[in-house]
Amino acid sequence: MRHPTRPSPNGEAQLTTALTASALAHAAPTVVLAQEGGGFLADQFVPSLINGVIFGLILALASIGVSLIYGTTKLNNFAHGELVTFGGFVAVTAMTTLALPAWIAVILAFVVGGVFGWVQDAALWKPLRKKRVGIIPLMIVSIGLSLALRYLYAFLFGPDRIVMPVSSDAWLVLGSVRLRQWDVLGSLVAIVLLIVTAALLTKSRIGKATRAVADNPALASASGIDVNRIIRVVWTGGTALAAVAGVLLAFYQTQQWDTGASILLLIFASVVLGGLGTAYGALVGALIIGIAVNLSSLFLPGSLKYVTALVIMIVVLLVRPQGILGRRERIG
Repeated sequence: MRHPTRPSPNGEAQLTTALTASALAHAAPTVVLAQEGGGFLADQFVPSLINGVIFGLILALASIGVSLIYGTTKLNNFAHGELVTFGGFVAVTAMTTLALPAWIAVILAFVVGGVFGWVQDAALWKPLRKKRVGIIPLMIVSIGLSLALRYLYAFLFGPDRIVMPVSSDAWLVLGSVRLRQWDVLGSLVAIVLLIVTAALLTKSRIGKATRAVADNPALASASGIDVNRIIRVVWTGGTALAAVAGVLLAFYQTQQWDTGASILLLIFASVVLGGLGTAYGALVGALIIGIAVNLSSLFLPGSLKYVTALVIMIVVLLVRPQGILGRRERIG
């Protein structure tokens, strides 16, 4: 009877060392806070819910600018999706061409996005306001700007999807939920920016002036508020937040020339759901839309999940046209 050959002590030690090193290499970056469960609730519903919250926070950053711009100018800016895309490409350039770390790319996108918003208002929107151009022509201008920027991005960066150079490995494990590093860090960045924006709108003088202009521009101007200056600040801040949303969205999925255009419906649905002209409404609406879109993917084909946002927007317009936190407009 032949017995299995026992490995030599040296070979066994080398094998054990190799396996241990391999295990440590794979386990080190991952923080496990709970063991995986089983069933539909743990394996599918909870991960989709958490991913919906992450996506909703990114949508909220993008939606606040739309809401504030509408509140102060009554303009539905159809080029806002391209401002989101702009931030993503700032990060692509910073991380691939300049070899900067991801957190620097986020800061750079915020600053460059703010400058882009300032230049936009100074060069385009303020001159049109001075000419007293109507809202419909302004909307058409925004559509034209959207198309121009979109195809400029395609020309400069190509039509292919760009995968951002950040880790895609699980960084935090909560049962069946596996979160990457920038899923967590991006959510924290979004939460901090949303809190700071809310504090500025409610506590600072310029925030109170912004709300006054949104409520009644003529009365705000008569009270000594520089309406054009407030609108300039709104364009600057709204574009900066949209640019950061573009970076976080690129980390969350991928970056492409039409990334912002692909979520424009979701942005408008978030604003309408929460209430046009209110930043808090945009936050609430974005979280609801983000969660609903991700949960709908459990029951609908992936190509139809964005239809959920359209259905929610239509239902809200039928039941409560002013949105969840919006005020009913007075007639007469």
